[in-house]
Amino acid sequence: MKAEDEAVGPQKVSNSFRDRHSNINEKGRRNWVYALRPKGKLYRYRQWLSAGYLLLFFALPFIKINGMPAVELNFPEARFILFGKIFWPDDFFIFAVAMVLAIVFVALFTVIYGRVFCGWVCPQTVFMEFVFRKIEWWIEGTPTQQKKLNAAPMSVQKFTKKAVKHLVFFIVSFLIAHTFLSYILGVQEVLALMRSPISENIGLFAGLLFFTGLFYFVFAFVRDIVCTTVCPYGRLQGVLFDKDTMQVSYDYNRGEPRGKLAKKEQQSLGDCIDCKLCVHVCPTGIDIRNGVQMECVGCAACMDACNEVMFRIGRPEGLIRMASENQISKKQPFHFNGRMKFYSVILVVLVTLMSFLVLSRKRIDTTISRVKGQLYQEVGKDSLSNLFQAKIINKTREDMRFELKVEGPVPGRVRMIDSSHNVLKKERLSNRTFFIVLPVAGIKARSTDIRIGVYINGEKTATIKSKFLGPFI
Repeated sequence: MKAEDEAVGPQKVSNSFRDRHSNINEKGRRNWVYALRPKGKLYRYRQWLSAGYLLLFFALPFIKINGMPAVELNFPEARFILFGKIFWPDDFFIFAVAMVLAIVFVALFTVIYGRVFCGWVCPQTVFMEFVFRKIEWWIEGTPTQQKKLNAAPMSVQKFTKKAVKHLVFFIVSFLIAHTFLSYILGVQEVLALMRSPISENIGLFAGLLFFTGLFYFVFAFVRDIVCTTVCPYGRLQGVLFDKDTMQVSYDYNRGEPRGKLAKKEQQSLGDCIDCKLCVHVCPTGIDIRNGVQMECVGCAACMDACNEVMFRIGRPEGLIRMASENQISKKQPFHFNGRMKFYSVILVVLVTLMSFLVLSRKRIDTTISRVKGQLYQEVGKDSLSNLFQAKIINKTREDMRFELKVEGPVPGRVRMIDSSHNVLKKERLSNRTFFIVLPVAGIKARSTDIRIGVYINGEKTATIKSKFLGPFI
């Protein structure tokens, strides 16, 4: 289908860019992006933030809080540690609320600031732009030199540079895979596995190689396609944007009609001198002057490039800036609209709920139930007993002593089947079976309500309600 043209200001701009992604040419083949190294104030901010992200990513598995890893997501054992607190499968509702909270936060952030998260926080962008692309610039040179090297026939120099680059890429990917494994198993376990023979952990080693290969493949070959085609968030942003969304925008009212700057000639042109630096620095290869595009990750590289050109030619900065469509077309100030307010209210509610759940979360969780299929048993001439089972989860890093007591309304006692096992092992689910013995005189119905107190280290932590079955009366 032939794309139509549209008018942007006094100048007519081709709309054909909407027929395909920026990394696909007219013949449907891969259009490799050779992005120039950005420079400017915003890029320096991104460098500092990315350095902090990378330092935190590689250091966090080594940080301990209260003797526990700061973060450990142990999926095989269904144990999750976040900033010194252990979460177990019975805390799943907290993770469910956290997931909904994260989705609402991303939606609110996108509605207000567009896809800035992708360019400033996303791990794909951080690793690609501030690790792998820097390695590429260091080994193969500038984007122009890289392009010439790729177009040149194979030679010793080309083979050496390519081999060294891909070897370094693979080593960095291997390091990233080990770091991710440390978040799952813990640093000490990973170090122990590294010291042990491969034959003893062949499955784990195969998994490490798989994820190493995956990271290597993504950063060496897929690259910007992740942002433009693969990432679901990139697809979702088009639904969340509206005309009040702040995003990297080109001010066509000020910039058009664009044209080369000619000295000693009076020109009736806009501020854009058509230098195309905004295109050359873009990591996804788009022309921001074409308007809002899905491929834009909000990295602001084009803003730095344009501001530098504006400074050189003596014109105000901000031809490309963070602005909404209404700010550009109607020159209106930023408007916090109804949808933004709605997401904000939902976010505050979820944050409040999440805070309550985390702060009120118990260190010891106990569930008590009668053993199914068991009736009452006679104990002597004046008492009856029921068989119960308790499941107690000790979420702490310490062994604890426990005790169960009948607290009414009928006076009774607890008789443990194995009274020697009254210790809850740390970070473990314990199953305990016991009898509750009640006097016959206190049983007035087939089913009697009882309360069972749970005491940990002599301190009462919970009261569990249950039913005691007796004879038909």
